[in-house]
Amino acid sequence: MRAETTENPDDEGNAMDFSKLIQPGLTREDTYTVEEEHSAKHVGSGASRVLATPWMILFMERTCHRCLAERLPAGYSSVGTAVDIRHLAPCRIGSTVQVRGEVLQIEGSKVLFSVEAHQGETLIGSGKHERFIIDEQRFLKRINEST
Repeated sequence: MRAETTENPDDEGNAMDFSKLIQPGLTREDTYTVEEEHSAKHVGSGASRVLATPWMILFMERTCHRCLAERLPAGYSSVGTAVDIRHLAPCRIGSTVQVRGEVLQIEGSKVLFSVEAHQGETLIGSGKHERFIIDEQRFLKRINEST
């Protein structure tokens, strides 16, 4: 599949083809230790000392961001634009969480990931995460122009 890219031209104004750098099946796994600051009680999303859903999602986003960051050329990054995540099981403070992101598809600058979080053999969360590849200078220019 050839990606159509118009959002991120290279130095000569040609569209970059990110599908040469990032392809379906590309994966990254990261390990996180659940600390008190990651708890539902600390975040205010619950009364228990278990991994809060917002932190589980952040771990998933961070893993996907890192997956792309290690392959993108200098001056490019990615931003999260959508999450569709289910938190399936509790995970206590001190536990180790393994997060895996896998590229499902790339269309131009849009990258769709499948994500999973496990504590040992237990699946604690899963879903989809969408990111867009950005030219950092153009992105910051747009932000500055909109204020």
